[in-house]
Amino acid sequence: MPEPGKLCDEPGCKNPAVVHLTQVVNNKISTHHLCEACASSKGINTAKPTSSFALSDFLAQLGEAGQAQPGDPDVEPCDFCGLTFAGFKETGRLGCSHCYSAFEPGLKRLLTRIHGASQHVGKVYLPPNPTATDLEKRLDALRRRLNRAVESEDFERAAVLRDQIRALEPAG
Repeated sequence: MPEPGKLCDEPGCKNPAVVHLTQVVNNKISTHHLCEACASSKGINTAKPTSSFALSDFLAQLGEAGQAQPGDPDVEPCDFCGLTFAGFKETGRLGCSHCYSAFEPGLKRLLTRIHGASQHVGKVYLPPNPTATDLEKRLDALRRRLNRAVESEDFERAAVLRDQIRALEPAG
């Protein structure tokens, strides 16, 4: 949707800007406002993306046969935006954030059929355990630093390094 009052930045062009391109080159930000024709001449695709996966077709296939019952999401529209569940099935898009509550039963069935569950469980990031070679490299580096600290008679630093080495060494 074009911003009101914005015209194309190309010299001599007076068309309304429909593409707002922000580029970062060498840590410098530049913004260009282009009309559809000028954007196309610069190789910028202005066509709306088309999906090879038609969500509306998929949703229509998931619709259950039979008569709609009162209270069914197909019958009751969203109180806020007026979208019906049938309208959601056609477009694959909800009308507002209130639609999630209005169509909760139908959305739960849909999500369960698509994903196998209706609630996101998530994943916990677990950092990789250091391999034996990584641990040995770190221990070797700490031992070298310990030797340098002892040679320079920096015993406080040497004690700290000794404790770090003991914490990393396998018990045995």
